[in-house]
Amino acid sequence: MLGTMRVAWAALLLTARAPHAGEQPGAPPFVPGETLTYDVTWSIFPAGQVSATLDRAKGSQRETYEVITKARSQGFVSVLYNIDNEFHSLFDPQTLCSIQIHKKINEGRRHRDTRIVFDPARKLAILDERDPTKPDAPPKHAENAIPQCVEDVVTAFYYVRRRPLRVGDQIRLPINDGAKTYDVSVEVQAREQIQTPLGARAAFRVEPKVFGGLYKRPGRMLIWFSDDAQRLPLRIKASVSMGTITGTLRSVSLAPPDPLRER
Repeated sequence: MLGTMRVAWAALLLTARAPHAGEQPGAPPFVPGETLTYDVTWSIFPAGQVSATLDRAKGSQRETYEVITKARSQGFVSVLYNIDNEFHSLFDPQTLCSIQIHKKINEGRRHRDTRIVFDPARKLAILDERDPTKPDAPPKHAENAIPQCVEDVVTAFYYVRRRPLRVGDQIRLPINDGAKTYDVSVEVQAREQIQTPLGARAAFRVEPKVFGGLYKRPGRMLIWFSDDAQRLPLRIKASVSMGTITGTLRSVSLAPPDPLRER
């Protein structure tokens, strides 16, 4: 059960891909300073909160965006399986190709500090991972082939917000989480009216085929993106063997520009 819970929580961080070099996206519906906050439920129980904050990366020699994603369990679910994760993902704001992702994972008894660097010149995903509770253990190192532009499990959903979705569309995308690169299919299935904490919204329902590939366990994930200029991921639902985990967008905030980051 605990392993399935971990997979479902990870799946809530994934939607679709970033555009590859050569694509010509329009003006993005997101800007640095945006924070999306989600309430997470497991079946009928409150399970925690997920937030994603987009900003300009500090200390980079080129224009780079950073997404900081935090996932925290709470209440009854924390007693069963405590989660306290933080992911830092860097990407190129022009191409939206992932540059690297740093994952600090604390899930029950599982603790990992993982950094994956995507090297487009050598077409490699370079993974370095250690267990912070075992400082004397040798770290894991692996290098795996990737396309020149690849997506990670955090920055991926920003592309969908830039795409003019149409019912019947199918998108294929390469996603890498440190090992094999998976060619994930995303289907735009329907346009629906849904109720959310932000009010009634028209939304496109999409289904990324991540289970049985990127995630080995059986399951299904659905995501609803608002049919408006913001293309907000309003709801993310992962149905797995131990139940249904749903992330519902509760708030959208935009911080004022930081003058130190603009220099």
